[in-house]
Amino acid sequence: MKTAEDIIKEKNRETVSISPDQAIREAIRLMTVNKIGAIVVKKEDKIVGIWTERDLLYNSNQPGFDPDTHLIGDYMTTLLHTARQDTSILKIKEMFLGLFIRHILIEKDGDYIGLLSIGDVLRATLIDQDRQIKELNKIASWEYYENWGWHRNKR
Repeated sequence: MKTAEDIIKEKNRETVSISPDQAIREAIRLMTVNKIGAIVVKKEDKIVGIWTERDLLYNSNQPGFDPDTHLIGDYMTTLLHTARQDTSILKIKEMFLGLFIRHILIEKDGDYIGLLSIGDVLRATLIDQDRQIKELNKIASWEYYENWGWHRNKR
């Protein structure tokens, strides 16, 4: 079964980050340019938070919210959920569902190697299931079953 690291490698994409002292508008710009729904917040090369599309939705409803002047560091989520690189897809899915979250940082040897979204894991799961179905179809040909019992009907 695939692991978190396998999915990170298949994504073949760098994790986009921003400094906590940047304006929210810059995070929105980076997320739009990169077509992503979450951005990692780094301070001195250390991940200190995450900011997502949902954060924008909730933050924009607050009185006085101004994406041009307010800083990411004041609005980011600091409770970060992590998993080891060898965590199975099944366990990652359980984390998403059980914790009601959409993003998990993947850790390897004390460093973060990437960020997985629930969409990344769903995509990897569907690709894996498709591969399994194709392998099973090679093993059990339908040709035999389509003609099964044919000789009995000729009497």
